[in-house]
Amino acid sequence: MDERKQSPLFALDIGTRSVVGLLLQPKDEQFQLINMEIIEHKERSMLDGQIHDIPAVATVIQQVKEKLEERHGTLERVCVAAAGRSLKTKRATYSYELTGKQMLTQEDVMHMELSAVQKAQFELARIEEKEDSLHYFCVGYSVIHYQIDGEVIGSLIDQNGAEATVEVIATFLPKIVVESLIQALSRAELELEALTLEPIAAINVLIPSSMRRLNVALVDIGAGTSDIAITDENTVVAYGMVPCAGDEITEAISDHFLLDFQEAETVKRQIRSNEPISIHDILGFETQYKADEIIQAIRSPIRQLAKKISDEILELNGRPPKAVMLVGGGSLTPELTTHVADQLRLPRNRVAIRGIDAIQKLDRDHLPANIGPELVTPIGIAIAAKENPIEYLSVSVNEQKLRLFDIKHLTVGDALLSAGVEISKLYGKPGLAQFITIDHKKMTIPGELGEIPTLMKNNHITTLQDPIYANDKIVVKRGNDGKKAVVTIEEMYGGTPNYPLLVNGEKVNIPGAFTLHNQVLPAHYVLQDGDSISITYPKTIADILQALNMEPHFFEKLQIKINGKSHRLLYHGYELRCNGQLADLYTPVKAFDHLMIPKDLHEVTWTLANVCQHLNVDVKKQLTLYFNGQKTVLTKDINQFFRGNEKLEATSLLYPNDDLTLQEIPDTPFILQDIFAVIDIDTAPMQNRKIEIRKNGIETGFAETVYEGDEISLTIT
Repeated sequence: MDERKQSPLFALDIGTRSVVGLLLQPKDEQFQLINMEIIEHKERSMLDGQIHDIPAVATVIQQVKEKLEERHGTLERVCVAAAGRSLKTKRATYSYELTGKQMLTQEDVMHMELSAVQKAQFELARIEEKEDSLHYFCVGYSVIHYQIDGEVIGSLIDQNGAEATVEVIATFLPKIVVESLIQALSRAELELEALTLEPIAAINVLIPSSMRRLNVALVDIGAGTSDIAITDENTVVAYGMVPCAGDEITEAISDHFLLDFQEAETVKRQIRSNEPISIHDILGFETQYKADEIIQAIRSPIRQLAKKISDEILELNGRPPKAVMLVGGGSLTPELTTHVADQLRLPRNRVAIRGIDAIQKLDRDHLPANIGPELVTPIGIAIAAKENPIEYLSVSVNEQKLRLFDIKHLTVGDALLSAGVEISKLYGKPGLAQFITIDHKKMTIPGELGEIPTLMKNNHITTLQDPIYANDKIVVKRGNDGKKAVVTIEEMYGGTPNYPLLVNGEKVNIPGAFTLHNQVLPAHYVLQDGDSISITYPKTIADILQALNMEPHFFEKLQIKINGKSHRLLYHGYELRCNGQLADLYTPVKAFDHLMIPKDLHEVTWTLANVCQHLNVDVKKQLTLYFNGQKTVLTKDINQFFRGNEKLEATSLLYPNDDLTLQEIPDTPFILQDIFAVIDIDTAPMQNRKIEIRKNGIETGFAETVYEGDEISLTIT
């Protein structure tokens, strides 16, 4: 090994109340603690893990450094940690619509995960009232679960459905924490050798990786704050901080026994000895107390501290953990483990103080006396920073220079997050969807899918999960948006609409039509957003006849008026039937109706005789008799029809909408003389001769009434 690797490790734990500096000597696979120095801040230059007064903190660091240099020579490089209380964890979900898309690939899943992380980053910035989410490093994230259509699933790759969802828990560190830390070191003429995170440092030396699947809470109780980290499922799932710790107990002793703060701090540290404790109060009285008496006086503040820690653990974890480890000087507070166990409803042997004796990589044979859990974190910082150092990487994204906090294996996706590139907006937007209605059914026509982004690393195609290294140049170009959908009405509906009928016993498909604003559309019409298309079908028998290329006028009824009364007449043999019932051209028709339509039709001419026949109206009456043995028919008008002033004959043609007048002729009987109106008799031979007329053999006269079937004879003698 080279000389640098064998030189002592200089580590600093820059806390709220004090700065702890120590030197560790690497020795084979272990580390030996060779010296340490603790100096308290004179002012409140640290608050909740954040350096608020860089010069003041740098002064204390300088003092610690100089004290150690007096004994071990010049120190130029140091290992430090960012406070766990500064870490922020946030859960977030991201959903991705799958309808109409191909199955998910690894790149799609990575895109979803990073979009969820960025969503958590934006939400954290909003909650913390920061204007820019880029003020945070993402120091790691874990996938909680994937879902397809609301159902939890192990992997999204090659899955399909309506919607995919990923939920992640992401951890962030404010950049100002790291930047102020580096600046304070620079003022103390120290170079950052390695950087780690306090909770990770403590966990690395106390909880081996094989145990991190367990749900364990680690609480680092200092002077001003109690930092909490929760492990579960092989990772740190949450970080938190309670703004109270050992100083609250010191203040309780000070208030109860009238001591100044430093005297009260000394009394607090003597409690663990179980020896009688002499107290000199501010009034000058000296009193001796047993340890139990002092504990009794401060039991209520201890319970309050335990409750605040327990409440924060429950808030972070959602349930009691399997076990709780306490480290830090404040963990030595009497009865604290008991009260924490009671608050979390855990067995008392599940809450324990862990000291440096639990650090397996530490050489315990050469430890200074009287050190305990307060050095777990500082020693963990040195070991973790040496074994798992965190470095900065310089890369560029679209020519923007970035320095990334390399706490994990950085990827192209991490670089895009740090550059503020919104992952969810890299993919081209789908083309505008169109919303239409066809036959009262609402339909959506999705637009063309957007294109995937172009990712280049050092002029080569790359992916979101590819690793990055120092000085990599990354270029990202957003994918083009998809075009809006172009679909014809026939493509959307799937053909021409029709419905079936039975016509004269045969199945016939009657075509319908697409209409928009009462205008018939061709099948190749391109649908537009908001179109409300109707499908119209033949509604009446007249429509059906037109669809079948048959002439409806054959079945039109003659409409006339006779003495003001309307009559609609259909020629015999031209009757229409629908489902066995008489129908006309205006009878409504629906699918599967059975129509009977006459065939072999010819043009119809309407005469007065036809009309009278249809109406059962007689124009004349007649009488049949026999004259000299010859059958003879006598007729007489009984009704007369007029069209205006025109008297109509039986052969007169009638037309639609004729307005006729019917006049009845008074009924008179036929007389014998009426015969001569139809029989032409030559009267010349009858001069000076005797004429004899008989009806049914009985002599009669010309005025005699005749009846049906009478036999008339006329003889001349």
